[in-house]
Amino acid sequence: MKKLVKWFVLVSVVLTMPARAALDIVITEGVDQARPIAVVPFVWQGEGAIPESISDVVMSDLSRSGTFQPLDTRSLPQGNISDVNQFKVDSWSSVVADAVIVGSVKPYGADQFLVTFELIDIVKAQLQAGKGPVNASELLLESRETVISASQFRQYAHRISDVVYEKLTGIRGAFLTRIAYVVVKQGEKSPYHLMISDYDGYNEQMLLRSPEPLMSPTWSPDGRRLAYVSFENRKAEIFVQDIYTQARTKVSSFDGINGAPAFSPDGKKLAVTLSKDGQPEIYTIDIATKAIKRVTDHYAIDTEASWFPDGKSLLFTSERGGRPQLYKVDLDTNKVTRMTFEGEWNLGGSITPDGRSMIFVNRTNGNFNIARMDLATRFMQVLSSTRLDESPSVAPNGTMVIYGTTHQGKQVLAAVSTDGRFKARLPVGQGEVKSPAWSPFL
Repeated sequence: MKKLVKWFVLVSVVLTMPARAALDIVITEGVDQARPIAVVPFVWQGEGAIPESISDVVMSDLSRSGTFQPLDTRSLPQGNISDVNQFKVDSWSSVVADAVIVGSVKPYGADQFLVTFELIDIVKAQLQAGKGPVNASELLLESRETVISASQFRQYAHRISDVVYEKLTGIRGAFLTRIAYVVVKQGEKSPYHLMISDYDGYNEQMLLRSPEPLMSPTWSPDGRRLAYVSFENRKAEIFVQDIYTQARTKVSSFDGINGAPAFSPDGKKLAVTLSKDGQPEIYTIDIATKAIKRVTDHYAIDTEASWFPDGKSLLFTSERGGRPQLYKVDLDTNKVTRMTFEGEWNLGGSITPDGRSMIFVNRTNGNFNIARMDLATRFMQVLSSTRLDESPSVAPNGTMVIYGTTHQGKQVLAAVSTDGRFKARLPVGQGEVKSPAWSPFL
């Protein structure tokens, strides 16, 4: 049992966020490998000040993706263009970038704004330079316009980032996603807060406040519900809560451990860790009927289950081989297969959305690092380079992983691309934030 508690500590992520709840990411590696892109400040076609800078949000998104590095706006040859018809090919002939994003914002009625944006192919423009007149429409990779309200500026900026990212990489963008986490504010009567925010820390919302610990939030596939562990009744219990209506249902309240919930791909079941029959084992619970099915049956500790994308198998951590390692269990046959062998420990695993890789915590020579294993070749790559990394959570497009680590003696949140090239860190602020979980696409 002590080992189980230790595992829960090892796989819980602790980070600190600034009081303004914006995640100021410090990029530590990978900038030189990112693809250059130009984002021209969107032209404001109204009176007074623009409600919020869409282009600033887009630049931040693309920079945080690790794939793109926006150019300094002061270096752009044209800084006040809103569409491709104003784009001067000769002026951009020496600019090294994949594309340029331009746009405009103008009032469109009471609390309504018309936002337009265009994605221009700089490389194609440069290839056509000097060969006669260039047809502006042939340079467009994407062009859209949408009417939004003042409260939707950031949301639509994330949407633009998603469109641009997918157009240039072929991979769906994950900027319109959210993160759930537990904030701990020591000294308060109810110090444990279950929170959600946009992926970049904005639009923070409290779902629950408790005097007792809250743990392990996890998202439903539709992004509408959270499952989590609460000790508010002085025992571990698993709840499912609707983030919009705030309605919640108690799913599991057995004696002993009720932990590590994970939604099935269809959102109908939870995989959980229960000790109601003795040792901690893996079970599934039908959320609607509360029907329980025992999945593992072993004298060793089995915990931290997560689903394969097809919903037919579970990945879990077990010490049945003597030390914590990752195993796969087929839900139809109950056949168990060991998945990891390298290093001293492997735990806290999950399968990437495409089903091709596994992300987990690897311990080698006493160091805990985030690792990725290709399921076809069994090749393992250590992604992080610090010493006490834990609790990885994969973005829904499979390109990034957030995890907990330590920096200058403090626990922080870090991010790494799944190819290991791009790394970033979130600076420390006040309070502790634990157990982040990246949402599905919204």
